[in-house]
Amino acid sequence: MGAGRTDTGVHAQEMYGHFDFDNTIDVPNLVHKLNSYLPKDIAVFDIILVHDDAHCRFDATKRTYEYHINTVKNPFLDGLSWYVNQKLDVDLMNEAAQILLKHTDFQCFSKVNTDVNTFDCTIFEAYWKQEKNKLVFTISANRFLRNMVRAIVGTLINIGLHKITLADFENIIASKSREKAGFSVPAHGLYLTDIYYDYL
Repeated sequence: MGAGRTDTGVHAQEMYGHFDFDNTIDVPNLVHKLNSYLPKDIAVFDIILVHDDAHCRFDATKRTYEYHINTVKNPFLDGLSWYVNQKLDVDLMNEAAQILLKHTDFQCFSKVNTDVNTFDCTIFEAYWKQEKNKLVFTISANRFLRNMVRAIVGTLINIGLHKITLADFENIIASKSREKAGFSVPAHGLYLTDIYYDYL
């Protein structure tokens, strides 16, 4: 059982899975054997003993994603970061990111026709950080909707390009309409970076 799933093309720097096993495990040996069978883009780092009722998907209390943008063309980042050559107002994008923390219903950023009981999510942090030619958006929440982070980033990009205002951003969230929110940015810039559990 996996801790969740991401859109095709999204990277996971950290992912958990769980399985039930009654016997003793030689952890270093099993990690080595698993990695010898897995494809080159997947690696197992450790196997951790947890309590019998542990569930890697439903026990997660927080997940963190990063979206990576490079502002100068860099062939070494191809497929790992989204190249944006337009000037972005990062300060304004950070102001908009703080607006997210005031809301819980994010239907406007969810993929339509998705099978969920609620569009409510609690966002703990959301901010942009720029270092030279690299721009990274970090967001943590108790749960995420399908396509949510990519739609949020696309809408914040529109803020940074001065295509919409902070008031527009508030109205988009209140509308609960995916059509009013921004475009979905490419999957290859998105990384699942952390999953948190109370017992790990």
